[in-house]
Amino acid sequence: MNPRPTFALALIALALVACGGSEAPVTTAGQPPATSAPPPVPREALEPDTANATIERAAPPTLRPLALGRFEPGNPVAEAMTGVVEIEDGRITGANGASFLTERVAIVRGGDEFAAGQRYADVMMMDAGQPVELRRVIDESRPTTRPDNAFCGRNATGYLALASYIEGDYRLVKLLALEGGGIPAATATDTALCASTFYLAKP
Repeated sequence: MNPRPTFALALIALALVACGGSEAPVTTAGQPPATSAPPPVPREALEPDTANATIERAAPPTLRPLALGRFEPGNPVAEAMTGVVEIEDGRITGANGASFLTERVAIVRGGDEFAAGQRYADVMMMDAGQPVELRRVIDESRPTTRPDNAFCGRNATGYLALASYIEGDYRLVKLLALEGGGIPAATATDTALCASTFYLAKP
């Protein structure tokens, strides 16, 4: 057997080891080895556990009534349409049998329009900054003896707008009765004025 090929193979193997056949990492003297970043925190750990913790949410604003109580009619229109009126949180009742189950939907201002070009302040003859309570009529009962004296006659009353303030020795309640199913606004297309009247009481 010829020993030369075996000897040559041994030399090649030694040369490969000397040239860096090892896979050990190369580090710079005086510096620590590189480290990997920790894994991200799971999203579940950052969000509240709804099973064990109460989540507080802001309550919707409460619309406070502008006028409550018993009021006398201030003119012949109010006398004919309701007589003495009792204004409650969700109902307005007249002495003549007229009754309105209502839902408070907004507090607007006298300067706002309930239909195109028609402002509450102009019809109710009051300041443009005066608050106006807008109520949707859910159900209506007509006057007992004279049903045609209802605010909107034979048509249904859609909304009632109320404003209240002190004038002299009395608390006034201005009232607008509006016809139409859509909410009164400058862009409303089916809102129409039925009646404008007022009531009063000693403050």
